Amino acid sequence: MDWDNSSSSSSSRSAVAAASISTASHPRNSIIVASLYLPYLCHLAPSSKLPNQNLSQQNDYFSASHYSPTSVTKLQSPTNASVFARVASPKIPTTPPTSSTSPAPPTTSSSTSRVHSELNAHMMVPNGPGILSPNPQHIDFPSPLPKHTSSPTVPRSESISWLFPNRRGHSALFAGIRSLVPTSPTPRSIVQVGWTGTIASHDRPDAPIPTSAFSSDFVDSLKNQLWLEKACVPVIIDEKFAQAHYDGYCKNELWPLFHYVLWDSAMRKSLDKRSTWEGYVKVNELFAQTIAKVYRPGDLVWINDYHLLLVPSLLRKLIPKASIGFFLHTPFPSSEIFRCLPRRVEILRGFLGANLVGFQTYSYARHFISSCTRVLGLESSPKGVDYQGTLVNVAIFPIGIDMKRVQTRRKLPGVRERASTIRDLYAGKKIIVGRDKLDHVKGVVHKLNAFEKFLELYPEFRNKVVLIQVTTPPKTPGSGSSKLESRVSDLCERINGQYGSLEFAPVHHFHQHLNQDEYFALLNVADVGLITSLRDGMNTTSHEFVVCQQESCAPLILSEFTGTAGSLSAAMLVNPWDYTGVANAIYDALTMGKEERFSRHQQQYAHVSTHTAEFWAASFVKELRVCASLPSLLNTTPVLDEDATVRAYKTAERRLIMFDYDGTLTPIVKTPMAALPPPDMLRFLTALVADPKNTVYIISGRDQATLDLWLGHIPSLGLSAEHGSFIKYPGGKWINLTEDMDFTWKTEVAEIFNYYTERTTGSFVEHKRCSITWHYRLADPIYGLFQAKECRNHIENAVMSKLPVEIMIGKKNLEVRPLAVNKGEIVKRLALGGSGRWGFIMCAGDDRTDEDMFASLKSLAGIPTATGAHTHTASEEGSGVVDADRVFTLTLGSATKMTQAQWHVGEPWYLIEVMGKMANVSSPGIDQTVVRTTEEDVLAAAIAAAAMVKPGDEGAGLGFGGFCSSGGESPLSGGEEEEGERQ
Repeated sequence: MDWDNSSSSSSSRSAVAAASISTASHPRNSIIVASLYLPYLCHLAPSSKLPNQNLSQQNDYFSASHYSPTSVTKLQSPTNASVFARVASPKIPTTPPTSSTSPAPPTTSSSTSRVHSELNAHMMVPNGPGILSPNPQHIDFPSPLPKHTSSPTVPRSESISWLFPNRRGHSALFAGIRSLVPTSPTPRSIVQVGWTGTIASHDRPDAPIPTSAFSSDFVDSLKNQLWLEKACVPVIIDEKFAQAHYDGYCKNELWPLFHYVLWDSAMRKSLDKRSTWEGYVKVNELFAQTIAKVYRPGDLVWINDYHLLLVPSLLRKLIPKASIGFFLHTPFPSSEIFRCLPRRVEILRGFLGANLVGFQTYSYARHFISSCTRVLGLESSPKGVDYQGTLVNVAIFPIGIDMKRVQTRRKLPGVRERASTIRDLYAGKKIIVGRDKLDHVKGVVHKLNAFEKFLELYPEFRNKVVLIQVTTPPKTPGSGSSKLESRVSDLCERINGQYGSLEFAPVHHFHQHLNQDEYFALLNVADVGLITSLRDGMNTTSHEFVVCQQESCAPLILSEFTGTAGSLSAAMLVNPWDYTGVANAIYDALTMGKEERFSRHQQQYAHVSTHTAEFWAASFVKELRVCASLPSLLNTTPVLDEDATVRAYKTAERRLIMFDYDGTLTPIVKTPMAALPPPDMLRFLTALVADPKNTVYIISGRDQATLDLWLGHIPSLGLSAEHGSFIKYPGGKWINLTEDMDFTWKTEVAEIFNYYTERTTGSFVEHKRCSITWHYRLADPIYGLFQAKECRNHIENAVMSKLPVEIMIGKKNLEVRPLAVNKGEIVKRLALGGSGRWGFIMCAGDDRTDEDMFASLKSLAGIPTATGAHTHTASEEGSGVVDADRVFTLTLGSATKMTQAQWHVGEPWYLIEVMGKMANVSSPGIDQTVVRTTEEDVLAAAIAAAAMVKPGDEGAGLGFGGFCSSGGESPLSGGEEEEGERQ
């Protein structure tokens, strides 16, 4: 199978869509769930005869020691078959774990025919582009594989069949996904996308087959059978990218940081950072492309965990209107920790491609929002983050467990038998149970130190208490796991040597996988559950412990740094770094009375039994549906109709075009004087001004000198500065429209602004002739907003109550100006000027000051206006100077913000593209190339321009020092770029 995104893309999508839909049974819309791993292992059935060659030796790099599914090998190893094989009586059989799902029947030619029948049946149902394409020969899912050679390295399709045993781990996630499948016989309502992991023969799981040995028939048979039997779409990943992604960036960069562990060269593997990031990006791209292939309009897409952080934004580029949800299962660190990540901007923007971002706890969500505010400078609220004109919703969804499975499993005869054996083995002893992955963040070392402290402080419990600690080996060796294992073993030996005897050891440590019967037997017999994680996303072991203790009601000691600590408040919460505190908690748990144990357990069980994996998944999907439908429920501003705009422009003989500057023709930047005009915008603006049919004005909050410097060289361009205080007609001089006004109020306002400037690091005061502005964009985002609210209240009470001024709440600024001055008056002056009716009027802006322009135009066109803008009503003189269908008022930003504008676009580059199309009408053949600039691009251009200005040159004083950081005069500093949205 070739990896081709060109001509075969439509037919590939047809095949996938057809294979995923049956005319009789497939639901209208599906939920596409993506996680790193599929919930099933992919094993060749024993009937599939491999060639007489050792495929595992074809790629030494891809060996069991490098890859995560080695856990399967360890699980089935006879030396690790039973955790108690070394100490238990012969009652405990040492059998390998069994899958809860019976092996799938092998794929035969008839099953392949079933796929083709399904395809043929669906070919008659038009369901989007590419569906009515010729009948494909196989399900052509996207694949990262290059063109295959014809060498028979694996069996041909007619001899290949597969077994799909359940994958170990992630039980809560997979249980939640399974619960979304309707009870009615509606197949494929849930489509799961994931990596297969290593592929091996069922009877030789320790000999993985390298991807270089895969043939197209081999891959096709896997995809066909996975789809028919499991409704799963596999992502095939080359070993090189897989290791760079999982072992490299995920486990070496993201996992430590998300668990508050800053990187230490002693703990990190010697992997090239650049290659690991490239591997991470590549795998995320493969997932995004695979999801895009199986997506149909109306589907929901749910992406899971830190392995796929870039997928939401990548998928958003491929499918702009998709409903995308992302859930992070790990903690999210505070912004002070997260900002240490070199790729912090890319990771955050990856998150923000989703409609909904879910977290386990409120603190994780708060940290994420804070990081978006501090790192990306985005506006945010407790509900979410405003990103590229839309609200990315942030919500809390604490995960649970599969209650039915746990309840059933804990009552099995095998579990009861093992529990009885353990009780007999430790007769007369109190049993403390701990079960953790061997990872620094799980706090196993802290647990052992605390237990040692307990034996030291409470000698009466020596020889009466045993700690059974099970540590699960990591999926991939390295990352300090061997050193940690040695340290844990040394601690166990030290405790047993000091407090044990020939007859008894207080610590029993088992470093291996447990089968399910042994695990639930341990939870059943425990007198105390002990979890001391240093950081943990949720830790569902605590939930399973509560369910298994319905008869005994044993106390649970839980680290306050786990995600479950907030919901299981009846547990005994401890600080794992406080060894004495944990030791005291162990004593209190062992001596706790029956009534208190029962009361605590009832509270915990009430939460665990209601907040299950099923409830978690249903809540997330429900909220995702709500978030996806929000725009249709609100009075949204439609996206600008480019074709209608250009048609109206082309047919008009007299045109009036008015633009705001900052945030409209150039992106918002933190440093005002860095907002230089983009070259492509200047090119189009010059062409528009040169057309004799056009009257073009820039109506800005900038001062006269800045507008002259940046735009004054364009002949016949009209300018208005300081929100309508000054106007410069084409070819004329500046006219002060506020010449007769009293500005003595500025002294009193300046004193207030200076007071807050001294107390807010990074803020500064900007003095213009007719207004005064306090900027706090460079201040701490949270503290700056707090100070702005205090400053606003101060001015409203001390100044506005007695003087004819108003305060404008801007984007990271406050501006005080006279009541009679606003952009709406300038628009009215221009629209009523001249003779005859306008055949076309366009007015574009991005903030609250621009709403006055929109309201004035609506009034002049005879359109009723909303309240809150400085304008005249439609009945006043001048109403109807232009036809309503010839007026195009355009705001930049979110479609859901309150505005008087008729249309909206998201970013300045979109408006510049429209300018280019209009310029092409006035000047045919003009270069319409538009560079989609970001704030970083504008800042870099400003730095380069400032470096070229020599002292004494014109404009030499207009660099980054052109604003005042302590309230002094700065007539040339920018200000309008940060005026606010309507609040």
